[in-house]
Amino acid sequence: MKKLTLKKMSLVIATILATQLSSCATTTKDSVSGVSRSQFMLLPASEITSMSTQAYTQTLKEAEKKNTLNADKAQVERVRKISNRLIAQVGIFRPDATQWKWEVNVEKNDALNAYCMPGGKIMVYSGLIEKLNATDDELAAVIGHEIAHALREHGRERMSQAYVQQFGLQALGAILSKGTSAVVGSASMQAAGMGSQLFFALPNNREQERESDKIGLELAARAVYNPDAAVTLWQKMEAQGGAKPPEFLSTHPASANRISELRALTPKVRPLYEAAKAGK
Repeated sequence: MKKLTLKKMSLVIATILATQLSSCATTTKDSVSGVSRSQFMLLPASEITSMSTQAYTQTLKEAEKKNTLNADKAQVERVRKISNRLIAQVGIFRPDATQWKWEVNVEKNDALNAYCMPGGKIMVYSGLIEKLNATDDELAAVIGHEIAHALREHGRERMSQAYVQQFGLQALGAILSKGTSAVVGSASMQAAGMGSQLFFALPNNREQERESDKIGLELAARAVYNPDAAVTLWQKMEAQGGAKPPEFLSTHPASANRISELRALTPKVRPLYEAAKAGK
C-alpha cells in the first residue's frame, strides 16, 4: 500500500513540475503581433539545435550529390537577399537570434515547400518560386512565416510534447529532479534517435500556425515587404492544390478562415511597413 502511495505522489509531483515548467517559458518578446503564449519546453534548446544542424547538413550533402543544391545562382541570390532582410529584424522578437548561425539555401525540387529548422537553417524549394511565380513580397511572406516557427521554437515545443507522451511523467519527473535512472537513460537515447524525424513528422498545431502567421507578417513588414502579399501567397497555394494539396499545405493548412485572419492582421503591421518604406 505504501509503495502505491509513493508512486501516486511521484506522479502528482511530476505533474505539478510539468505544469510549472510549461507556464514559465515563452521564447519571444511581445510585439505588435501580440504573440506571448507560454510554451512547454522540456528538451534543451542546444540538443534540438544540434540535431537539426546534423539533419540540415545531411540534406545539403544529399542535394549536392544530386546536383540540386543552389543550381540556379540568380535564384539563390534572390532568396538569400530576401531572407537576409528578414533575418535583420529577428532581434525585435529575440535578441539572441541575431547570433544564430543562419544559413539559406535553395534546392531544385518541384515541391511547393520551404522550412526553417531550429537555429536558423533555411531551405526553399525551387517549386515554391517557379510554380507560384512568386513575387519578392510573397517569398518574404512564406520565408518570414518559417523563420517565425524557428524563433518560437515550435519544433522544440512539439518534440517536448511528444517526449512526454512517449515516455510518460515518470521520466519527466526524474529528469526535472536530475535523476539518472535506467528509465531516464533509455528515454534520452530514444529521444535523441527520434531527432529530426520528429521535427518533420509532427505537424504544427493551429495555435503555432497562427503565431507564425502573426510574427511572419510583422517580420515582412519591418523588412519593407508588403504584408498584403501573405494573402495572395496563400490564394496561389490553394489554387495549386487541385485534388491533392501541395506538400507545403499538408503541414501549413490554408483556408478561407486563415486568409480572413491574415487580412485582419494586416492593418496592425501596415504602419510598420509604411514607416520602414519611408526610411528606406
